[in-house]
Amino acid sequence: MEESSNFIKTIIKEDLESGKRNKVVTRFPPEPNGYLHIGHAKSIVINFGLADEFKGTTNLRFDDTNPLKEDQEFVDSIKEDVAWLGYEWDNLCYASNYFGEMYERAVLLIKKGKAYVDDLSAEQIRQYRGTLTEPGKESPHRDRSIEENLDLFERMLKGEFANGEKVLRAKIDMSSPNVNLRDPVIYRISHSTHHNTGDKWCIYPMYAFAHPLEDAIEGVTHSLCTTEFEDQRPFYNWVVAECEMENIPQQIEFGRLNLTNTVMSKRKLKQLVEENYVDGWDDPRLPTISGLRRRGFTPEAIREFVAAAGVSKGYSTVDAQMLEHFVREDLKLKAPRTMGVLKPLKVVITNYPEGEVEWLDAEINPENPEMGTRKIPFSREIYVEQDDFMEDPPKKYFRLFPGNEVRLKHAYFIKCEEVIKDEDGNVVELRCTYDPETKSGTGFTGRKVKGTLHWVDATHALPAEFRLYEPLILDADKDAEEENDGKTFLDYMNKNSLEVLQGFIEPNMKDAQAQDKFQFFRHGYFNVDPKHTTEDKLVFNRIVSLKSSFKL
Repeated sequence: MEESSNFIKTIIKEDLESGKRNKVVTRFPPEPNGYLHIGHAKSIVINFGLADEFKGTTNLRFDDTNPLKEDQEFVDSIKEDVAWLGYEWDNLCYASNYFGEMYERAVLLIKKGKAYVDDLSAEQIRQYRGTLTEPGKESPHRDRSIEENLDLFERMLKGEFANGEKVLRAKIDMSSPNVNLRDPVIYRISHSTHHNTGDKWCIYPMYAFAHPLEDAIEGVTHSLCTTEFEDQRPFYNWVVAECEMENIPQQIEFGRLNLTNTVMSKRKLKQLVEENYVDGWDDPRLPTISGLRRRGFTPEAIREFVAAAGVSKGYSTVDAQMLEHFVREDLKLKAPRTMGVLKPLKVVITNYPEGEVEWLDAEINPENPEMGTRKIPFSREIYVEQDDFMEDPPKKYFRLFPGNEVRLKHAYFIKCEEVIKDEDGNVVELRCTYDPETKSGTGFTGRKVKGTLHWVDATHALPAEFRLYEPLILDADKDAEEENDGKTFLDYMNKNSLEVLQGFIEPNMKDAQAQDKFQFFRHGYFNVDPKHTTEDKLVFNRIVSLKSSFKL
């Protein structure tokens, strides 16, 4: 990350140089109620990256204060994502491990007259809270005695009350211009099983109360979060001070990262998954880290993308093509080149000897000669792309058409002599001739052709499935809760975001494994899908096409 673009780095430097801090401790604190997405990747890179730069430590902490929405599946996926991005946490922490201390700190607030048990319903609390222009109204239960509050809170702990019957609220200022300070709820009753603590608790701290306590308990120095928590900072500081925490963390906010043509809200992502609009949390069309991984994006590309997007206070929406740019840059020297035909059209080379097969030499990656060469078979029957033939082509069409000659990549010139159609008039086969003098690599200069086609040998080809992806959301900016016309983000979903094709690949790819990446000539970069690939058929997800109009 560039020095000039990172104000957080400047703050940390000043803190260390002034002696305000003698070490750096950060944390990445996801709630385990969904899968991580590219926006979380920014937080991961910032927290782990800055701690590494200043020789500090980073905790991976699960803010698991709401058992109704959390699950071990999400905990496991988050661990996998952080590790895959290339980071190691120094400590693995859970908010739920601190529930005992949080309860004691809440009791301390009651004893200090800084918290009280309230009987108002959630709806009544909202009504009493006021608005941005009108002050709130005090609860009729606000002046309960300390003794009564202690008794009621203990009875809440023992399970004597039903869900929603009572809450514990901080006692701050119902007329504060910051609505977050108008006696926020800090504990609620929830008779539900927690993924980590089981049925030990039936009361749970609210996130806004628990989070600053977790940071203080863990000795976090710089609590880095996105700007939607900026208004919460006064309450964050209030909790740390009034709960008399020994360590005092500093909350610093940075702008969220959003991508065009997708959705980033956990609620919306969950809706897409649960209502089967997509193939799970790891669907390659989603911006989840698991989806990007399954599609074939690399951790190096994601880290470079986050660094280039920069760190600032501003809320930014970045063109998704920028992320694609970085994966192309990362793969161009790594990915082996190969040929795959996605929409096969059979070609019979009539003057090539029947039964003969020759093995041709081809570079594995012309941009990285050290990767060597591969052998590809060539015989009388091959497949080319349906899109590479037109019976009645327009001007400046240089691929196959009756009477035209083209070069086959790594092989020979062929000329279309005859077109075979089925009874419905569909082209099903081409009859061509080849010129044995034009073999690639022999230095033939007799004549030139303008078109070069990729192909695979029909006799040796392996069947493969290709999955081509387009943006999930058609309009770049339609990730809003409700549009003015009453539509939701679902109304802007691209019904053609996935195209599945059945084609063929070179036989040397028979041992390809899940997550192996290749560049298919003219088609783009592809990844072996880890979910749908079987022993009998490889499935490839297109990561990105070869070119983009995006400029960095």
